[in-house]
Amino acid sequence: MSEAEILLGQAAELGVTLDASQAATLLRYEDLLARRAVPLGAVSRSDATRIRDRHILDCLRAAPLLHGDDVACDLGSGAGLPGIVVAVAEPLVRVLLVESRAKRAAFLEFAVQELRLSNAQVVVGRAEELRLGVDACLARAFAPLPLAWSVAQGILRPGGRLIYFAGAELGDPAVPDGAALEAVVRTAVLESAGPLVIMTRQ
Repeated sequence: MSEAEILLGQAAELGVTLDASQAATLLRYEDLLARRAVPLGAVSRSDATRIRDRHILDCLRAAPLLHGDDVACDLGSGAGLPGIVVAVAEPLVRVLLVESRAKRAAFLEFAVQELRLSNAQVVVGRAEELRLGVDACLARAFAPLPLAWSVAQGILRPGGRLIYFAGAELGDPAVPDGAALEAVVRTAVLESAGPLVIMTRQ
């Protein structure tokens, strides 16, 4: 079985339907992360041999939640996790990769060009300073939940959602002012992954 076929099966277990072209793009991205993002420090060296399990598949969990959205914003995108992954999986969603650090933003620009992602755009700057009115914000390894919500609240349209990648130890999340808790999504397939906490802007 080829790596693309394995990835297609792994995605299907997460409820994500990819075609062969999308699988091939994610495999190229996996290679870019190993060759360029790890030396840059945007992905931990300890994750270099398990990028798919720790990062690609973990990020894919969010893709179905964006289905039907127009614009999503990846807060503190770093190496493009989860923004680039969901841009590949949901080509009809425009994904803004927000990153303030110049070297990581340069990697994102390179990755978007190499992967030919016409629906992904790098925004160089601090997420806290943006006022956009997007459908969804993604926060993975960005900030604790209250701070992530505080930043997302200024970027989301009314009714827009924050999709927050929580740690495995998450208890009952506190709901900040101005937010409604929509769901806490746990993924049994990825035992080491924490839940996705989805909050809606009132």
